[in-house]
Amino acid sequence: MQQAKKLIEQYYQAFNSGDMDTFLSLLTDDVVHDINQGDREQGKAAFGEFMKKMNHHYKEQLVDMVIMANEDGTRGAAEFVVLGEYLNTDEGLPEANGQTYRLPAGAFFDIRDGKVARITNYYNLGDWIAQVDPQ
Repeated sequence: MQQAKKLIEQYYQAFNSGDMDTFLSLLTDDVVHDINQGDREQGKAAFGEFMKKMNHHYKEQLVDMVIMANEDGTRGAAEFVVLGEYLNTDEGLPEANGQTYRLPAGAFFDIRDGKVARITNYYNLGDWIAQVDPQ
């Protein structure tokens, strides 16, 4: 359990510091990524491309992190708050002009051989849109 929690902590530390090499090194080669309200992608290369896109459109820090894991360390979860800035317009979403947002979010993990084998992310897209495009 403690190793799983440490892995998830390292995962988010690498995310927050923008260290994509370390971030991606914590994934299995066949990692499954369930994108919030989107598709399921598989593989470290696909995850890397997703992160390039995300880092182009958004600048985010995750705070108020709570990490949980089951007893055998094969599954974990994290709940946190996303502090973000919308940098460049993402296709199909409101126009970006540097809006900031504060968004509760969470993630679920499968862990295999000391690495993240699946990550499923969740946040409320409607809440995010209301914050960046209040009309």
